[in-house]
Amino acid sequence: MRKLLLSLLSLSLLAVPVWADGFKTRKQLQQENEKLRQQVQSLEAEIALYRSEAQEQEEIAEEISEENENKVPAAQEDYSTVGTDTLLGQWYLHRQSRIRSREQYNMDSVRFTTDVPDSVLMERLAQMNCIISLPYNETVKNYMILYSEKMPTKMGEIMGLSQYYWPIFEETFRRYDLPMELKYVAIIESHLNPRAESRVGAKGMWQFMYRTALNYGLEVDSYTDERMDPILSADAAARYFRDAYRIFGDWPLAISAYNCGSGNVNKAIRRAGGKRDFWSVYEYLPSETRGYVPAMVGVMYAFAYASEYGLRADPISLPAYVDTFHVHKNLHFRQISEVLGIPLDDVRDLNPQYYADIVPGSGGDEVIRLPFTYSSAFLDMQDSIYRYKADVLFTAKVQDGRETVDGKPVPTTRVSTGTSWVYYKVKSGDNLGHIARKYHCTVKQLKSWNNLRSDRINIGQRLKVGKR
Repeated sequence: MRKLLLSLLSLSLLAVPVWADGFKTRKQLQQENEKLRQQVQSLEAEIALYRSEAQEQEEIAEEISEENENKVPAAQEDYSTVGTDTLLGQWYLHRQSRIRSREQYNMDSVRFTTDVPDSVLMERLAQMNCIISLPYNETVKNYMILYSEKMPTKMGEIMGLSQYYWPIFEETFRRYDLPMELKYVAIIESHLNPRAESRVGAKGMWQFMYRTALNYGLEVDSYTDERMDPILSADAAARYFRDAYRIFGDWPLAISAYNCGSGNVNKAIRRAGGKRDFWSVYEYLPSETRGYVPAMVGVMYAFAYASEYGLRADPISLPAYVDTFHVHKNLHFRQISEVLGIPLDDVRDLNPQYYADIVPGSGGDEVIRLPFTYSSAFLDMQDSIYRYKADVLFTAKVQDGRETVDGKPVPTTRVSTGTSWVYYKVKSGDNLGHIARKYHCTVKQLKSWNNLRSDRINIGQRLKVGKR
């Protein structure tokens, strides 16, 4: 906008009448006209760029807020009883013992006390030196005490799971040049449970709603829900955070938008008189979202000073090294487990994105993750694995691409059975998930039809979106 004003100022200076400088030759007038023409073209280009950026921002805001506002009831479910199994989600314990203690805290009314002086808590918080600002106040203090002192057993389990999932998240956020601290959002969302499901339909470790998941390229059909894939869902979450930060320019607000949608955050900004920082808009946010960033700060504090409170990571049974294989045939978890001798629960734990223990490989390229120690055996015995009990385990044909809402198949109108291709021209703000939803196909189909090796598409690009 500043460039636009400077350009207008330049034009006003050039528009001084001829008589102001006295008589000018024809050549001088032609030179000035040419200069003026270039200025006008530059100004038109600036205006076009400004409009394009504004439109792109609006489209991004609309896309990331489309369904996340519906997550608020789920957040209310979480924060109304902080410390219970409701907040922590369904624990992904990998055959560890279940916790029977169910201390209940209402964070809107409870005020914790601690033997640690405020001055020490403030100093520790300041020394954490995070990119995301961490102000100290009573709300933040309450969550710091909650996670560091009130739930040691549960925090031990979370810390154990983090040893497996942190490298995945950190590699993903580094690829998008995002703050590493964003990995703690997954703890607030699901406590690192890839199978977590809220009452309003948000699923997976990052708790994506159905439409938001499709917009960010995650596949959801009758046999696969990539919201539960730790790697793919982390990548989608990273792109969501990137888009939210482009809109708000403030990480706490971007994190809040992840919880309640950009629409609710924009409303809070307007009610706060246009102020764009978390604590200025705090009282105008949905009540469930107010505790979201403070809870994240509390978790980060507990991790940073775990030794001060005697918190230790519990051992988990997930293998330290995992290998990924591409599958192009239908494959049942029991075929893998019974032929190779891998415990069935281990196969499920490493591949939570597949329903009914089936990898629908016949519908396209799918991946299966197995412990590294079984890699050679899987490669050597693939033919035997695919044949094993195939007639028993696959009593019904595995269908490809069936969309589901809350796990229930919904009818879709596909356009891929004819002989003439339908094309779509990519516009600003488009992504493969958005296009796939519009044309009732899957992201995997779009990439296959158009020989795409990544999710990157360009404005003006013509894509095959099906056949008529």
